[in-house]
Amino acid sequence: MSDIAHSTIAFESHFARDFPELAVPWRAEEAPDPQLLALNGPLAVELGFDPDFLRSPEGVRLLLGNEVPEDATPVAQGYSGHQFGFYSPRLGDGRALLLGEVVGTDGKLRDIHLKGSGRTPFARNGDGRAVIGPMLREFIVSESMHALGIPTTRSLAVVATGRPVQRESVLPGAVLTRVASSHLRVGSFQYARASDDLDLLRRLADHAIERHHPSSAGDADRYLGLLKDVVSVQANLVAQWMLVGFVHGVMNTDNMTISGETIDYGPCAFMEGFDPGAVYSSIDEMGRYAYRNQPLVAEWNLARFAESIAPLIHEDQEKAVAMAVEALNGFRTQYSAAWFSGMKAKLGLPEDIDDGVASPLVDDLLELVQAARADYTSFFRSLGRAARGEAEPARGVILDLPAFDAWLVRWRELAPDADAMDAVNPVYIPRNHLVEEALAAATEGDIGRTEGLLEALASPFEEHPGLEKYAAPAPESFGPYRTFCGT
Repeated sequence: MSDIAHSTIAFESHFARDFPELAVPWRAEEAPDPQLLALNGPLAVELGFDPDFLRSPEGVRLLLGNEVPEDATPVAQGYSGHQFGFYSPRLGDGRALLLGEVVGTDGKLRDIHLKGSGRTPFARNGDGRAVIGPMLREFIVSESMHALGIPTTRSLAVVATGRPVQRESVLPGAVLTRVASSHLRVGSFQYARASDDLDLLRRLADHAIERHHPSSAGDADRYLGLLKDVVSVQANLVAQWMLVGFVHGVMNTDNMTISGETIDYGPCAFMEGFDPGAVYSSIDEMGRYAYRNQPLVAEWNLARFAESIAPLIHEDQEKAVAMAVEALNGFRTQYSAAWFSGMKAKLGLPEDIDDGVASPLVDDLLELVQAARADYTSFFRSLGRAARGEAEPARGVILDLPAFDAWLVRWRELAPDADAMDAVNPVYIPRNHLVEEALAAATEGDIGRTEGLLEALASPFEEHPGLEKYAAPAPESFGPYRTFCGT
């Protein structure tokens, strides 16, 4: 690698060095004709990278993992997971690699990780590759989530490989370069626990505490403190998903991070017409990961985390279980508090308003919105105008107008803060039809629609003239929406 690359980028190898039991040294598949499709310039600068270098042929090879610093140790990470409720003891990075960690300009340590970089020893029957559409989907949706203020892994780049990939049809291949606080998952701890290696489990937990939850190190029981901290960050994360209408689509335990960041944007989507049973994943036939089920699934996943670290919490199994159950009981309380606080903010109500007043107001409104299948995002945004006296945009999508008018009277008596509402109710989300249009165009070589969509999503709470199409719901002709993970 050239001197400029060495002077610009240095990868650390904490995970590869500290957890050889969970890390298989591996190299990314060579790309025959790489082409940079998308680069997140601001994120590159935040990481201490030179965007101009990353756009160069050598930089693109770095983003693919084909040319990395000599001291880097790319590894495929091992982890287990419950997939749709069924336990798989050996999943791991079947088509992904951890290139290493970097210290950004803010002093924070982050993982640089590849997706679609070829087969690894964890690949099972897969080809280890990815195609342009799903990789750009993750870029678009993860950056939208970041702009919405929701904890998330982020996307640094998508590079087309120049290699055709066989799916239902032959599609152009691509690699995503992903950035995360770490890739520690509930499944990482399940893998360590299944090995019956208490030392490995303890080292992994200590690593998680040091990297993500240092406050728990001061607790009388640091591992119980870790569990409580992970419960807390996940309760807040899922509440934020629910408040913006995000449906993850594949909440397996290997897709739940210890850090509290959203990870793996496969069959995900933003809900349009309000439907608690909304499912967008083509493989979720039973609706396990439907919109309304996300808090319950998160709690279930956290119980699997608690099971994994129980031997660290207390050597007496019964005491460990009792302590873990008490910690898990905090999830519903914290989730409910975070969601209700967020709903009050969406309605422009003060945080300290009496719950006896706010709770029925929220419940009654959601019943009206659900009955009308009103567009979740645009309806709540239109309430800001209703708070300013212009109620017709909101009234126009509700079926039971007498009930809604009565609700408006009750709500307006509380003097909702319209400006505060606009700060939390987005104008722009990754509208499913626009995402699909952008991905289809990019697959055919036109990246312009993706760039336009990303520009609109970068400031989701500010209304911009000329961007009206990015705020509009899908036309009826778009029909029922299903997404595919692309493996």
